[in-house]
Amino acid sequence: MPAFGPPAFDQLTLDTDRLHLRPLRDADAPALFAMLSDPLVTRYWSSLPWTSIDQAHAMIARDRQGMADGDSVRLALERREDGRFLGMCTLFAISAQCRRAEIGYALLTDAGRQGYMDEALRSLLAYGFDVLGLNRVEADIDPRNVPSARTLERLGFTQDGLQRERWIVGDEVSDSALYGLLAREWRRDT
Repeated sequence: MPAFGPPAFDQLTLDTDRLHLRPLRDADAPALFAMLSDPLVTRYWSSLPWTSIDQAHAMIARDRQGMADGDSVRLALERREDGRFLGMCTLFAISAQCRRAEIGYALLTDAGRQGYMDEALRSLLAYGFDVLGLNRVEADIDPRNVPSARTLERLGFTQDGLQRERWIVGDEVSDSALYGLLAREWRRDT
């Protein structure tokens, strides 16, 4: 089993058949803002739609530091054929002691239903389990987000429970469906 985690993730890139996954860069700010200001994308997000491109620049700066420190991994999904930014995927809340992390993701509305997120998350999960030596990856989604639940289930995640009224975003109170995937389940299914 690999040792848990390298000290930094700021140079990490992953490639799939159709995608190049790489750290966010300053030039991604307009596309990142367009994605996270879209109410369709953020409908089940844990915060309201963004209102300023400054929020994109702040996320990129935080990510740059967090990745350099080895605290989190957030990678842009870039389509290999044309370099277009499609979304992002994240491993965060990384616990070296428990060999556990949480996963998050977002995709531009017009990039949905094409298998891009499945492809990206398979690559990120392989990195997490096979390189970082994670034992468990968790996801927390709004149970009304059926496409996200289907994505997790295709990847082998199991719903572990439901936390009632866990999030309050704006004036809306929502539950959290908690999902988990263990390393032994990942290896069995891949």
